[in-house]
Amino acid sequence: YGDHRDLHLSLRRQRQMCIRDRPEGYQNADEYLKDLAYQGIKERYQQITPQVKDRLEHELKIIQRTGYAGYFLIVADFVRYAKSEGISVGPGRGAATSSLVSYALKITDIDPLKNNLLFERFLNPQRVNMPDIDIDFADRDRQKVINYVIKKYGKDNVCQIITFGTMAARAVIRDVGRVLGVPYGEVDKIAKLVPPGTTLERAIETVPELAQLTQSDGVGAKLISYAKTLEGLARHCSTHAAGVVITPDSLTNHTPLCTTNKKEVTTQYDWKSIEEIGLLKMDFLGLRTLTVIDDTLRMIAERSTPLKIEDIPQNDKATFDLLARGETIGVFQFESPGMRDYLRKLKPTTLDDMIAMNALYRPGPMASIDDFIRRKHGTTKITYLHPLLKPILEETYGIIVYQEQVMRIASVLAGFSLAQADMLRRAMGKKQPEIMEEQRGPFIEGCRKNGIDEAVSYT
Repeated sequence: YGDHRDLHLSLRRQRQMCIRDRPEGYQNADEYLKDLAYQGIKERYQQITPQVKDRLEHELKIIQRTGYAGYFLIVADFVRYAKSEGISVGPGRGAATSSLVSYALKITDIDPLKNNLLFERFLNPQRVNMPDIDIDFADRDRQKVINYVIKKYGKDNVCQIITFGTMAARAVIRDVGRVLGVPYGEVDKIAKLVPPGTTLERAIETVPELAQLTQSDGVGAKLISYAKTLEGLARHCSTHAAGVVITPDSLTNHTPLCTTNKKEVTTQYDWKSIEEIGLLKMDFLGLRTLTVIDDTLRMIAERSTPLKIEDIPQNDKATFDLLARGETIGVFQFESPGMRDYLRKLKPTTLDDMIAMNALYRPGPMASIDDFIRRKHGTTKITYLHPLLKPILEETYGIIVYQEQVMRIASVLAGFSLAQADMLRRAMGKKQPEIMEEQRGPFIEGCRKNGIDEAVSYT
């Protein structure tokens, strides 16, 4: 297909064709999107300031340039349908919350300006992969929304996406052992030598018993040799938990299809390949937490004064006292024992504390949690490597927590455009050392031009 970016541009017409209900009077999807965005922004803000208008125009220009107007319109349509049917929709997640257009269209309910979110993290002209708008629906009603999309765009044009289960290290040893007829007890003993979550190659390097087996003449060496060859290959297929593809005409003109053991039609291409050929992929996520909230509000209404979720204050002291006690079993992403222990240490007093803790509680950033807690409580002094970092990192006590902070640091200190900064942010997030190394020189040179000491830029 040649250059990936050229492929995306060549498929602009295909993405625009997915809009079936553009009213008369609009020459194209871009005009319609702009009109809807300006209507929506008037509902979101009491006053349209120059900052709001400039940001909206900036986003609309990028959306037009990259050809994604149809994408926004389709998502806005099925979100609008869900809300009109009383189906709970999440406020937004991931990079899509950084879009003012999404906020105006009520795809998301998080103000990107108030929360200092950067649109370029979601979409920019230099981005070579498609953006993603992940939408959460109450899990028991998710299929209703998918059925609406199928009815609107045609069953021949909409289906879910396949996913492949691969042979992991332990599982492939057991599979090979079964084929070779090795007694289960012997196979199980070998499989359990492999540390969870590692590869066979890595396990052989770190576990002496496995290394010895590979050097032997017994069946164990043969088993491991075959297992290494098969590791990582597709073992079985199933339906992707969230992915749905929409095509402008029949699916069979764009992708091969297959039928699952549940008689569901899916693509034969996985989601990565679907993106590679430029098809429109949507993520319809079923979230049990939204169903629990729905049931809770219903039970409250049956016993007392009805409550709307948007009317719940974000600074309720009793709630933060509960969080500080770690009483969060059943609270999405805050219910693990480790997280509850950290909440007891942190004693959060604001929603920002909870947001930061949620971002930090992941492999890698977890190393900074104790320092974050000490800085919040004043037992460790908050310091900044350079004065320019203070406005960027002040809300997180001088610790880099968010991807937007990485982008702002690259922009403010090294003079990167936000599109360049997004490339660096993605490389760091996906642990791509070769790309980070490519960016090292321009970053240090940009810092030097801004009069920043080289020791600081290296740090």
